[in-house]
Amino acid sequence: MSLRKTIAAAGLLLLMFSALSPGQAPEARIKIDLDRVLGEVHPHLFGNFAEHLGRCIYGGIYEPGSPLADADGYRKDVMEATRNLGVTILRWPGGNFVSGYDWKDGIGPRASRPVRPEGAWGALEPNTFGADEFLRYCERLGVEPYICINAGLGTISDARDWVEYVNGAQKTYWADQRRKNGRDRPYAVKYWGLGNEIDGPWQLGHKNAEDYSKFALEAAKAMRRVDPSIKLIASGSSFFSGDWIGWNRVVLEKLREEIDYISLHTYIGNRDNNFERFLANGQLVDNYIEVLKGQILATQSAMRNPRPIYIAYDEWNVWYRARGGSEHATGATRLEEIYNCEDALAMGMFLNSFIRNADIVKMANLAQLVNVIAPIFTNAKGLFLQPIYFPLMEYARQRGNQSLDLLVKAPTYQVGNRKPIPYLDVSATYEPKGRTVYVNVLNRSEKNDIRASLEGVAPAGGNVDVWELSHADLKTTHTFGDDRKVRPQTRRQAASSQGAAFSHTFPKHSLTILKIQAQ
Repeated sequence: MSLRKTIAAAGLLLLMFSALSPGQAPEARIKIDLDRVLGEVHPHLFGNFAEHLGRCIYGGIYEPGSPLADADGYRKDVMEATRNLGVTILRWPGGNFVSGYDWKDGIGPRASRPVRPEGAWGALEPNTFGADEFLRYCERLGVEPYICINAGLGTISDARDWVEYVNGAQKTYWADQRRKNGRDRPYAVKYWGLGNEIDGPWQLGHKNAEDYSKFALEAAKAMRRVDPSIKLIASGSSFFSGDWIGWNRVVLEKLREEIDYISLHTYIGNRDNNFERFLANGQLVDNYIEVLKGQILATQSAMRNPRPIYIAYDEWNVWYRARGGSEHATGATRLEEIYNCEDALAMGMFLNSFIRNADIVKMANLAQLVNVIAPIFTNAKGLFLQPIYFPLMEYARQRGNQSLDLLVKAPTYQVGNRKPIPYLDVSATYEPKGRTVYVNVLNRSEKNDIRASLEGVAPAGGNVDVWELSHADLKTTHTFGDDRKVRPQTRRQAASSQGAAFSHTFPKHSLTILKIQAQ
């Protein structure tokens, strides 16, 4: 991840006016059609990310000697919180860290592993948590591993050897090293990233699009000759103040025959303390996806038999406090962002966008898992759950559902010179076997409840289940021993329906998920 990301893009949105006045009770319309399926909500939309940064790995995931850790040094409380969060795929080891990382330092007897200066975040890397520790951790959690190679200071040979060590089944040198280190059976890692944010000038080994594409193409060929079954993710845009469209165009053109995904990274913030402008950043996310989807289609149009290429939104989050010159930007507590209620609502903004684009976005990884801009926060005695934890956990229950194309009519507002956007940010999914519809609604109005007519689905029994997250004070945070302030409220309520329609009032500055058993 970078210290110069897309918060800058959000800063370009300078002016805002509201179409509502406080005290109004505006009306909206949400039309649901179960036949208008966009695509599967892929389980990998609920992924996460663990980088060697601050206390994410050491003191978060891994803390040998702690009374809270198991015999392998994994924090048991963090594992439980991760399972409950619904994480499906875990990206590792970076992030910026990986562009200076030699994976061979992290294998073999721990006592003989070298301590190295780490060039991305200014730390010392002890290498006591390496490939085997990470992959055993994924197996313990029951999540898919996703390894990102070093495309910065690393070599093609390093990448090829890494695949051989992890996935090699034959009696070869690196596969035998894995066996020597206690693992006979290959790990069979399917997902491999071809570097991290190589478009960014902050990145060790930063390259232009042409040079990156040459490296990534040869690395992909070498890696696939070890294991043809792997899926590859190209390093797409993260430097949005540069020529991000040009970068993606070149990468897609050069790598289209080898890659399965291309990545996007986005971080947002609320430095101006303007709630509605903050949540209008959903426009940026939608725009990045729409533009990149068009580029993918344009690239494929020139191919006789195009391979599917999807978007992996493999870094995303709110991040703006613990950066730059702030107290927690450097040192042992790097990037320890403390989240509040409005940040929790932003989780719905991101996830609604991913669900609405489920036909092309097939992977997304919140950055990161624990302590570092994360939903889980630990100390030596335990952990607490940040407000962002709860929307992530609830949305994850919709994995595997069908994303639905909705008609949404709602009052709008405008930020800068962008087109007006509705106050209600909405997505919906459908689980056909149980005939269950989930309607996810973020009310971006700071001061107004909005009443909506939901059409197209008649609730069985005349009831709907309501999951609702809000707080009177949007700046409310959690801490150790006090993490119950920003928690969802749940209830079953009668739906005042008229045929295949019913109404619901979405409270101001709230995130609501309606679960509807369709007749």
